[in-house]
Amino acid sequence: MVLFQNFPLIAAILAIIFAQFVKIPIAFITTQKWDWSLFNSTGGMPSSHSAAVTALTTGVALEEGMGSTLFAVSAVFAIIVMYDSSGVRRQTGEQAIAINQLMKDFQRIVREPKHAKPLKELKEVLGHKPIEVFFGALTGIILTLFLHILF
Repeated sequence: MVLFQNFPLIAAILAIIFAQFVKIPIAFITTQKWDWSLFNSTGGMPSSHSAAVTALTTGVALEEGMGSTLFAVSAVFAIIVMYDSSGVRRQTGEQAIAINQLMKDFQRIVREPKHAKPLKELKEVLGHKPIEVFFGALTGIILTLFLHILF
């Protein structure tokens, strides 16, 4: 299977898995609670989006060279994804926080009947802080260089 010999793809997938897994002990250090649901969640430290795209770009650089068209496409893709995860997606998360608070305040003021269906809260952790994007990017680069040395 040629697909399993595609180093940039393997590096990107492993970077996602590694970044998602490492969120669990990092969160434990700050909260003193194990939260295994973080493995499947968005947001948090480090950014798995950033880890994936920098691993992909680093893998392409190692396989094709930094002068290749494929590297240029991958690098621009990585920049867009990292910018979006710390910009638009982060703002969406902050808007969700405000909307959830407005819904709670509205329900408290109106005091809806007990048989009314509760409103579903919006997901608040969507994007990343710039530091989470930075460490995600660093994770992807370092992991890919390590994998390249191993294989």
